[in-house]
Parts: sequence; structure tokens; C-alpha cells
Amino acid sequence: MSFADVLSKVNDFVWGPVMLVLLVGTGVFLTIRLKFLPWRNLGYALKQVFAKSEKSSSGGEGDITPFQSLMTALAATIGTGNIVGVATAMVLGGPGAIVWMWISALFGLSTKYGESVLAVKYRQKNDQGEMAGGPMYAMQNGFKHKGVGRFFAVAFALFAVLASFGIGNLTQGNSISGAVHTTFGIPTWVTGAVLTIAALLILVGGIQSIGRVCSVVVPFMAVLYFLAGLVVIVINIKNVPAGLSQIFGMAFNFEAMGGGVAGTVIANAMRWGVARGVFSNEAGLGSAPIAAAAAKTDHPSRQGYINMTGTFFDTIVVCSMTGLSIASSGMLGQIDPTTGEALTGANLTIAAFQTGLGTAGGWLVTIGITLFAFSTILGWEYYGEKSLEYLAGSSKLNKLYRVLFSLIVFVGATTQLQMVWDISDTFNGMMAIPNLICLLVLSNVIAKECFEYQDKVIKKR
Repeated sequence: MSFADVLSKVNDFVWGPVMLVLLVGTGVFLTIRLKFLPWRNLGYALKQVFAKSEKSSSGGEGDITPFQSLMTALAATIGTGNIVGVATAMVLGGPGAIVWMWISALFGLSTKYGESVLAVKYRQKNDQGEMAGGPMYAMQNGFKHKGVGRFFAVAFALFAVLASFGIGNLTQGNSISGAVHTTFGIPTWVTGAVLTIAALLILVGGIQSIGRVCSVVVPFMAVLYFLAGLVVIVINIKNVPAGLSQIFGMAFNFEAMGGGVAGTVIANAMRWGVARGVFSNEAGLGSAPIAAAAAKTDHPSRQGYINMTGTFFDTIVVCSMTGLSIASSGMLGQIDPTTGEALTGANLTIAAFQTGLGTAGGWLVTIGITLFAFSTILGWEYYGEKSLEYLAGSSKLNKLYRVLFSLIVFVGATTQLQMVWDISDTFNGMMAIPNLICLLVLSNVIAKECFEYQDKVIKKR
């Protein structure tokens, strides 16, 4: 058995049914444990995101504003998965996969809330006076058995550092250079050089620089992509009812649940919808809480609710726009004339947008991939940096890591790295194992913080 075969089997397990059940199951457990407050308080959370106070400071210690913290987390979350991942899920799992993405996101609200609460509660200052937090600190400081907590913390931080170079760097640079070359004919080395220089200029400034850039780029790119998708849907409005019927019909055809081909269709919709949904919004992986820990906030729950909305924006808003654009375009199942196979990934999304916007549709998707993927590079650098800082016990390696991380962007942009994609998927998923254990072990701490803060939520409604 070759290394690639072994890697494929490991990856199938990491992102297979058992892990997906654990990810969604943890979300279900926390939703019930928290008496559905993350759902009930979603309106409050969205108001907090756009409140002027959150764009400056909520009081308390921290390095960046609550809004910048959310945008940094969203920068790493909203990426190629929102364009490529959704299209792939709809090809492999059918249109019904979109519904299961929505369902996983609803329970992911509670998971993301819980992660962020723990990150703020157990954060601490590093040797530079900056905030350092995330699942590794929650495990180290929150577990009663310190040896067990330290073991899981080191495992999480190690997987996060490895994932940062893969899913947060090499694969993103590869996606950008490939899309730009296909659409505009620009050589991959030129794109790689521009990305490397841009990354260096931003990342050398640390979290304050990342936060400032992301607070501008993320809202811009999300609104641009949302409006473009909305135009495509409106132009193809006559196909929307049939598209929605297909989406819900293939997700909930209960007559087929007994087995047979239709039963397999539903199983595939569940698997790929949940897998791509979790992969896109990262609820349960433990990455976003690292950004939450840097926020200036006076209570863990306040930032928990703000960061929770990242799952809503990523999956319910951005992924839905991709899915509905594809469903209403009539391009799902169409053959790609260049390969002779069904359109999938970015090519499917581009084809869908072109049905409404012509050539401009392809440009907009390419611009979307570029901005989404570049912002992912910025967000994941911070995750990797803080994880490395934890492993090293010092921030002395941070600047060296920032430079090395930026240079590796060029490698990703100029090299075909299919195996790196597979390895990245594996490390990305393995981060979830210690993080989910942490959420379950410290669920009582999350509940206490949630219920304690509820009076403030009621007063602000």
C-alpha cells in the first residue's frame, strides 16, 4: 500500500462519518445544555456585531476590537470552501447537501460560542504583553488533571501549526494563482510574488495589522460576493422554485430512507453537506477561538456571541449564496467540455455565475476566490503563530514564523500540491479531536458563563 493510499484512508476516517457525528453531536449536546440560548440570542449577537461600541472596544483587556477579532476569524473561515467546497458538496452529495450544511451550521453556533467563551476565559498574557488564548490554554488551565490537559493542549497546538502551513497557506496560494491564471492568463510566479510581498507587509505588523486589514477586506469581499450571487439568482428567478424543490426533496425524501438508490442519495447529502459545512465554518475545529482570545472584552460570553455569528455569516449567508446560485442556474450536472466530466468545484460556480453575469461572472468568482483565500492566509498565520508560541513557551519565534509563512505562500502559488491538500485536510480535521474533548469536559464552565451573562442579554434586547 502506497503512502498516498494510507493518507487517503486516514483522511477518510478524519472526515468520515464517526468524526462528523462527533462534530455535530457536540453541537447538539451544547445547544441542549445551554437551553438553546445561542439560537435564542442570535438576534442579540448580530446586533452586537454591528454596534459602534464593538467596533471600538467593549472595555476589558485585549489587543484588537471585538469586531476586528470576528473579522480575523471570518478571514480564516470564509475561503475557497465557500466557493469550491459548496460546489463539490452539491456534485458529490446532490443539491440536498445544502440543507445539511445549514443544519450543521445551526448546531455549530453553539460549538463556536462555547469555543470562544473558553478562549477568553482562560487566555493569558505572553511575554510581550499580548493576549494568548485558544483551546490549548483552555485545556491547560481548565482541566482538573493538568497532565491530561497539557497532553491534549500540545497535540492541538502541534496539529494547528502543521495545518497552518497546509490549509492556511500552501493550498490557498495554489487556489489563487490557479484561478488568476485561468481567468486572466497571469503567470503563477507573478501572482506568487505579489501574494508573498503583500503577506509580508501585513503579517510583520502582527495581530493589530491583521485585524485592521481584515476589518476592511472581509466585509467588502463578503458583500461583493453576496450581491453578485443575488443578481444571478434574480436573473434566474424562474428556476428558483424548481431548484429549492430539488434541494429539500433530495435532503428529506423520507420514503427513501429505507434503502435503495434514493436512500444512498440522502446519506451522501448528509455526509458531504455536513463535511463541507464544518470544513467551511470551522465550528468545532478550535481555530476561530484563537482570534476570539485577542478581543478587548469585559465578559467571555460577549465575545462568544460575537464570534458565534461567524458560523452564521459563513454558512447561512455566503455558502447559501453559492448553493442557490448553482441550483437556480441549471448548471449542476452539466458536462465540462474541456474534461468531458461533470462540472465541479470552482468551474461549476463560475459557470453558474456566468449564466447571469456573462464573462463578468467568471471575473467576480475569481476575485472572490482571490480575496477569500488571501484573507484565509492572514487569519491562519495568526492561528499558527499563537500555536507555535504555546509550544515554544515564548513569542521569540513569532517574527521568524511570519517571514517563513509569507515565503511559503510563493511555494504554494507556483507548485501543484495534490498530496499537500490531502495532508492539510487530515491535520485540519485532527485539530478537532482534542478540541471536542475540551468542549465536552468543560461544558459546565461554558454553561455557567452563558447563564450568568443572560441577564445582560435581556437588558440589551
